[in-house]
Amino acid sequence: MSPELAGVLQLLALIAALALAYRPLGDHMARVYSSGRHLLVEKWIYKGIGADPDTEMRWTAYLRGVLAFSAVSVLFLYLLQRLQGSLPGSLGFASIDPDQAFNTAASFVSNTNWQSYYGEQAMGHVVQTAGLAVQNFVSAAVGIAVAVALVRGFARSRTGELGNFWADLVRGVIRILVPIAVVGALVLVACGAIQNFSGIHSVGQFMGGSQQWNGGAVASQEVIKELGTNGGGYFNANSAHPFENPTAFSNLFEVFLILLIPFALTRTFGTMVGSVKQGYAILATMATIWVGFTALMMWTEFAHHGPAFDIAGGAMEGKESRFGIGGSAIFSVATTLTSTGAVNSFHSSNTGLGGGLNLLGMQLGEIAPGGTGSGLYGMLIMAIIAVFIAGLMVGRTPEYLGKKIGTREIKFAACYILVTPALVLTFTACAMALPTPPNSMLNPGAHGFSEILYAYTSGANNNGSAFAGLSADTQWFNTTIGLAMLLGRFLPMVFVLALAGSLAEQRPIPATAGTLRTNKPLFTGLLVGTLLIITGLTYFPALALGPLAEGLAS
Repeated sequence: MSPELAGVLQLLALIAALALAYRPLGDHMARVYSSGRHLLVEKWIYKGIGADPDTEMRWTAYLRGVLAFSAVSVLFLYLLQRLQGSLPGSLGFASIDPDQAFNTAASFVSNTNWQSYYGEQAMGHVVQTAGLAVQNFVSAAVGIAVAVALVRGFARSRTGELGNFWADLVRGVIRILVPIAVVGALVLVACGAIQNFSGIHSVGQFMGGSQQWNGGAVASQEVIKELGTNGGGYFNANSAHPFENPTAFSNLFEVFLILLIPFALTRTFGTMVGSVKQGYAILATMATIWVGFTALMMWTEFAHHGPAFDIAGGAMEGKESRFGIGGSAIFSVATTLTSTGAVNSFHSSNTGLGGGLNLLGMQLGEIAPGGTGSGLYGMLIMAIIAVFIAGLMVGRTPEYLGKKIGTREIKFAACYILVTPALVLTFTACAMALPTPPNSMLNPGAHGFSEILYAYTSGANNNGSAFAGLSADTQWFNTTIGLAMLLGRFLPMVFVLALAGSLAEQRPIPATAGTLRTNKPLFTGLLVGTLLIITGLTYFPALALGPLAEGLAS
């Protein structure tokens, strides 16, 4: 079997698995966030944190809950790292330096999981499990909660209430993430991923010395890092490490976990607003972009450009032979079109155009299908922009799901789409203009610029992957990327929740003959075009200086 055919078959198998899980999981999540019943364990949690899960919140109260919970999480994770040297189970590792502790706390709380450290050489069992793994669950649940609040804004009328943040947070963890993670961890252990709390031990003799590895609760952290679109690896090699991702089957299973909830949330959206066809329209938009990017990535990486490529069957530099080009291309597109950031290959070793596709996938806003929750609310924001543009073209007041898109709503949507590009381009420009930050670049020229552009694109879009040629463990990059991650996560949430509150207060508008049918293929095409045009206009000059220049020169 040719490598190209193997890659296509893997993609088809992945699509089939996602299709089978789409309806049951999407309907289950709709029931979870629509139910008035509380499980016993949930009641214990509410009592412990002093929350009343039946109290409805307006968008301002909902936002305060999101920000307060996230601020406490940052502080807790920061202190846990700073005290690591005094904690049991630290494996002898010292406490984390202040700038790196801030960067890591911001990273995991913002669902970014950017890592400027070697996991197996810096973090002990307590920080990994009680700190990082816990944030993998709750940061994902926060994203889903905000998405559900926006969906309620479309579904409700003449009320400013969006539900209860604490109930949405707890339900997301207890009823969705934990059950799937338990089953997924068992699958990964069966595939060969490790799950233990062993200390550091020597393995064999290599070049006159022994190689040292430490164990850990890897399978359980690996599954939630993918399921929650987090991405932070237990080991520095991330999902290229055989302890995290042992086989070609586990590789495909991890991609399935990455895409599972973001795609299924479109079904949840359609069910909650009372029209599954609206969910299918959003799903079609996401799927079109994801399949198109995957096909382009395979083409760029399989394309032969010389004898070395002919012998290897494609651009095999930086890729694991047990996954091949097909498995690596599918994985890299899945992680950069979501907010996962996990890697099973060296993105810096991709072809120039392949690296550009990874960058562009993040710059789209990671909405195809995007992160857990963030992908859905990002796509719904773009749907509002698309109907606004369509309204301008035909001279009608734009409407979406029976809600009028007026001045207030379009201002919130515009602020949402402007925040992240402003962070990316401003921080990149500052890093290139100052004398010290460019010293961290491993490569000169266009590729070196791409390393810095990729780092801030990854941070501000809460992705977490890296070209890995950039030496990012400096005070400048730890601090600025940390700020980009926090601002890129929580500023957009402000506008999402404000928009949700505005929509929930409106009266529904009945559809007329002139209403744009947003559940039809025409709207899907309009939405795809809007996404590509807005992203292209925003980032094309920066892409031209980096991956496009490199790709055209090769």
